Amino acid sequence: MGFKGDLEALILAVLADHALHGYEISKRIRTQSQDVLKYGEGQLYPALHKLEQSGFIQAEWMLQDGKPDRKVYSITSAGREELERHKSAWSKFVSGVGGIMTSHLAKENK
Repeated sequence: MGFKGDLEALILAVLADHALHGYEISKRIRTQSQDVLKYGEGQLYPALHKLEQSGFIQAEWMLQDGKPDRKVYSITSAGREELERHKSAWSKFVSGVGGIMTSHLAKENK
């Protein structure tokens, strides 16, 4: 699993607490990753559509007074289950990489 490019898992994580529109999803991924991860519309919206088609998120239009309507996305129960699978895989990945890096650092310090 290529975690840096796992935009779908990041979207699910960001939506776990709040329903958000596309720009806010992108902004939260960027700020919560301390500007390490940045995704443009060309990457974000195809991922949102895929998640919606898979049943992991749902979208509804929010009416705004004097402004264009916004499509707001929220996570579904199936999406929460999918997020848990991603979190479990991420934990295993971090543990595996950490074991290798710790071993390598220990050898360098001898």
